[in-house]
Amino acid sequence: MEHTLAYSGKPRRNDPEALRMRLHRCLLLMFAAVVSGVLGGCHRVPAEEAVRHAVTAAEHAAEAVDAGAFRDRLSEDFTGNRGQFDRRQLVDLLRLARLRGETIHVLMGPVSVEPHGDRFVATFTVTLTSGGRLLPSDMGVYRVESAWRQEGGDWVCYSATWSQPSP
Repeated sequence: MEHTLAYSGKPRRNDPEALRMRLHRCLLLMFAAVVSGVLGGCHRVPAEEAVRHAVTAAEHAAEAVDAGAFRDRLSEDFTGNRGQFDRRQLVDLLRLARLRGETIHVLMGPVSVEPHGDRFVATFTVTLTSGGRLLPSDMGVYRVESAWRQEGGDWVCYSATWSQPSP
């Protein structure tokens, strides 16, 4: 038997059935790509939830007295309590607490997150206690309002105010 295109089992280029099959495969691949892109987009964490995760990460970093992890949650231009603190001062406070072997306990209330354009404001209450002497006068219940923005894929706090509620 002679090996020719007719007997090789390979479709001819101008064969209408072969063209239809290639078109069908092409469309199927395009459909699969679109569906995987859509489903992949569904797995993205909504911004509000990502901000909640960032707040929780900052809480865990403070409780672990981990200055580096806490710093990662603050923007370079962070300002606290309307200019009383900057990023460096808060991080240095945690470093000093770590050096002195201090412990910090953080108990957070519910976090309310509201969008403001492409930024978010997270509001919550936090109770801070310490097992050391560095921070005893600063411990207690605070009402916190923090502003968050996205930088390089991460949500960072660029401003926060905190105050103790009146008795």
